[in-house]
This record gives sequence, C-alpha cells and structure tokens, in this order.
Amino acid sequence: MHGERSQSLPKLIVRGAGAEDIDALVLLMREFYSESSFTLDDRWAESSFRSLLASPTLGAVWVAHAGLEAVGHAVLSVRYAMEFGGLSGYIDDLYVKPNFRRTGVGRSLVAALYAECSSRACKSIQVEVGKSNASALALYSRFGLKAAEDGRVLLSGALPAAGT
Repeated sequence: MHGERSQSLPKLIVRGAGAEDIDALVLLMREFYSESSFTLDDRWAESSFRSLLASPTLGAVWVAHAGLEAVGHAVLSVRYAMEFGGLSGYIDDLYVKPNFRRTGVGRSLVAALYAECSSRACKSIQVEVGKSNASALALYSRFGLKAAEDGRVLLSGALPAAGT
C-alpha cells in the first residue's frame, strides 16, 4: 500500500513558514498533540508560532505541503551550548500526518533543519524522542543522531510567571 500511496502523492514542497501559515501550523500541532493525548490551547499555539516567526534569532519553522495540503511541520529552536562552545539547534517539534509518513516528508523536514543549522554555524543538534517511537528513532539515526549513553537525564519544567 505504501508504494501505491507514494506514487499518487502530489509534489512535496518544504519551505520556511511565515505568518500566513500559522492557521495550518496550529492545526498540524493539534493533530500532533492529540496523538500523544495532550491538549492544545489554540490561542497559545498561535501566539507561540507568531512569536517565534517574529524572532528569527530564536529559531525557525518549516511547513511541508503535498499539493495544497499542509502535511507536516518542523520547529527549530536555537541556543548557545557551553558543552559544544557554540550554537546548538534543537528540534522542538516534528510532525507528519499519518497518511504521509514513510514518504520522505519527515526526511525532507529534518534536512531543512540541518541546512538551517549549518547556515547558522551550529555545532550540535538535539531532539527528544520517546523510547518506543521506532520510526522517529530510525529517521534521526539516518542523520547521525543517537541516544546519549552517558547517564544524562533530561529534566524540564515551566518557570513560574514573573511576579509570583
């Protein structure tokens, strides 16, 4: 079935997202979150995309289209990493609609992220992946990413709002 589907897919276009893509990006993000049983506040998501797109030094967003349909997106955040002595890219979100998986969309989005990191002279790239997400692990492995084996555990949490 994959072969039949890939032959009938419209031409894939991956491009940097702009403000005109925010509605489509929020819809993709909602689908992404629902797969993991997370809820998404659409206004928060819209504001987050708007903020990132208005501050390119913080990162970038790409959207993949098959014909007129937005079928995936990727979000890159950039930070300075002392461990590497320079900028580090962080794949913050990567989502491909189920009917378009294993058709090259994810690979194209990651390639765009890598090209952006290279143009920014990033010295490393990181991504979080669930241990059971074999497809994502295989995709990132093709780009040379592997699980840290030095005992580190990623800890994260939201900061309290200012003034609280």
